[in-house]
Amino acid sequence: MKVRILLAVLAMFGLLASCAEPSRHPMDMSVAVQSAKTGADHQALADHYEAVARDMENKAEEHRQILAEFRKDPHDYPREYKGGSFEAHCKRLIDIYERAAAANRDMAEDHRQMAGGAR
Repeated sequence: MKVRILLAVLAMFGLLASCAEPSRHPMDMSVAVQSAKTGADHQALADHYEAVARDMENKAEEHRQILAEFRKDPHDYPREYKGGSFEAHCKRLIDIYERAAAANRDMAEDHRQMAGGAR
């Protein structure tokens, strides 16, 4: 009986996963980077990387706020969140998003420089 239920649940998840459309990146970055030749091409890439950096900074800020709320009143959260793992999780995400923002800003700067030197 338990095996049947498990198989039914797995089949349902498989069906749901197959119906879900994967989120597509609005710009094929490998093609865009390889085909960038003009200053406008590189400026468009710089603008894209800046936008991604802003998104990453917003996500880092969102997790800073979540962490601040948790620290302010941890009793509002489920018992499983206490004991340091939730706080460590938030800190790790903040670090990841901050690094991603910095990397995207670096890429934006590189493409701005290339835009200035392109024909």
